[in-house]
Amino acid sequence: MIDSKIMETTKSILKDFGNTYFSDKGTLKRNKVIEDLDAYTPMLMKALLANQLIHDTYTESIVIDDNSVEIFKLNQFIEMFTYKEYWQDSYTKFENKIGLTAGSKFIDETADVVLDFPFKDTVLKAGMTKEDQKDADEPFLHETIAKTEIDELLEPKIFVNATKYDQEHLDGETVDGFNDENLIIKGNNLIALHSLKELYAGKVKFIYLDPPYNTGNDGFNYNDKFNHSSWLTFITNRLVIAKELLKRDGVIVVQADDNEQAYLKILMDEIFGVENFQGTIINIVKTEGRRYGNIAKSHEYGLVYSADFEHVNMYEMEITGKKFQYKDKNGGFDIKDIRNQNTAAFNSSNRPNLRYPFYVDEDTKNEYGFMKVSTEPFEKSTEVWATTVEGRESVWRWGKSKARENLEVLVARKSGDGTIRIYQKKYSSTTMPKSFWNETAFLSITGTHELDKMFSGKIFSFPKPEGYLKRMIEISSKPNDLVLDFFMGSATTQAVAMKMNRRFIGIEQLDYIKTVSVERLKKVIAGEQGGISKDVNWQGGGSFVYAELMEKNQGYLKDVQQAETTKQLEDVVNRMIEGGADFDFRVDVEKVLQDPEYQAMALDDKKQLMVKVIDKNQLYYAYSEMEDRDVQDLMSESDIAFNKSFYGERDL
Repeated sequence: MIDSKIMETTKSILKDFGNTYFSDKGTLKRNKVIEDLDAYTPMLMKALLANQLIHDTYTESIVIDDNSVEIFKLNQFIEMFTYKEYWQDSYTKFENKIGLTAGSKFIDETADVVLDFPFKDTVLKAGMTKEDQKDADEPFLHETIAKTEIDELLEPKIFVNATKYDQEHLDGETVDGFNDENLIIKGNNLIALHSLKELYAGKVKFIYLDPPYNTGNDGFNYNDKFNHSSWLTFITNRLVIAKELLKRDGVIVVQADDNEQAYLKILMDEIFGVENFQGTIINIVKTEGRRYGNIAKSHEYGLVYSADFEHVNMYEMEITGKKFQYKDKNGGFDIKDIRNQNTAAFNSSNRPNLRYPFYVDEDTKNEYGFMKVSTEPFEKSTEVWATTVEGRESVWRWGKSKARENLEVLVARKSGDGTIRIYQKKYSSTTMPKSFWNETAFLSITGTHELDKMFSGKIFSFPKPEGYLKRMIEISSKPNDLVLDFFMGSATTQAVAMKMNRRFIGIEQLDYIKTVSVERLKKVIAGEQGGISKDVNWQGGGSFVYAELMEKNQGYLKDVQQAETTKQLEDVVNRMIEGGADFDFRVDVEKVLQDPEYQAMALDDKKQLMVKVIDKNQLYYAYSEMEDRDVQDLMSESDIAFNKSFYGERDL
């Protein structure tokens, strides 16, 4: 068993009480500890709270009558002692079961449903490569027990090798500053997202994700016992930070197939809220189907969620050649009722915040019979509510604040039965996107042909076609909006975003980011005419900045995994020791190397052990380490300047 720093520290304190909390065999008396904690035993509480790590992790300051009072989060602290079985770092109260619960109750005891699964309450440390995962015996960190380790893992990191690409510098130009430009990052996407949080929280309009589907053949290859739970934890960690980055009117789409779609839906309901579920897009990707199992799989799913259903902005698709019924100073328009037509699913009982009155001036009809609309009462105004249908009170499609901000496109008119209805002016001829997409431009083979043609041969498996991303981007964003894809792959999202005049961020850990992703975007800048280029009249242009998270243990980790002989492995390990690599603080690596048992191991076993003892919280250098002269010696002057620019030269 390997203890977290919190447990290690706690045990050290408890040992000062002699045999009170440990048996003669050195086993911790968990029940005795919990009993004394419940009783607030003075000497025990004093000893625990005197420790800075425990104090910082488990206390919280609150203000009562203008006085600040510290509260000890006793229940969270006690929870640490209730875990009876450990799987290395994998401390979790969800270890043994997977199912639907609400407040730790079975679903037949409550109407509120959430998804519980093994290791849900953890952060997954392993990276995205198959090598990271297969040798990672300690991939999980518990949110409470290992809070210190998680804080270290996710704190902002140093960027290096910042390079800008534009039409004048297609081969790249080293840059020492950052000005909210298009950004491509090489590194672990979870860690990179947390490095972006301070700068981009609440600023991303559209997030598109095409993660590994957990098919067993897509590079997500955990031990079977933990495969499903690992995938859910892996996705959860990333969706939580993604939600923080979304704008209030933003949209996120996550791709999946039948392997995880059902669980992903419930997981996203929990993270984003059931009310923010906009729909599922079913896209035909292979007309003849992928022939595994007994049913050929011809489709994939795109789960669509909003950040805030009251403020979400999604857009209809334009139809060319249609004539408008009405006209005003802004041009021709049609009208669309803003009452939500699905009263059975959306009504005052479950969407009370969408139930409010409009106020209409019946004396100001124009030639079309349209009347002035307001969200606030005025003299001689008529109050208008969404109608009641079959005993259910209807609600509007817009929240009140959105309606107030868009009054210029709202009009009222009496219907044939004398009731007043509120309409939205639609200046472009559009149609709402459907949930079923079946177009040749959206097939997987189309994306493959696009990329093969661009690079004169097959270099990437199953890239998404540009037409598919064009549809996604046009229904979820407008020009100059920020688009994020942190499973970047071959950079289809970023290529389409550039051609559609959106700003973008892309993140990819694997090495093909330089040979495929960046090279593709350079071709886009140069004006390549594949994909959607002709549809949008793309003539080239644009730019982006490429930067890498500064590798620390990540570099050593890759070297260990790639060692092909015992001699190569020994050279890597000695280099790690001499270079001051961060190992697990409980392991003396030099003693391990001299151990006869280690020396007798097979090469693969040695490699797995070395992967295990490398500190996964130190894969990359933290920005806070940049004040260290030894770290600065590893960086160029432009690296240092770029980081200060990116992070706003905040205190290190």
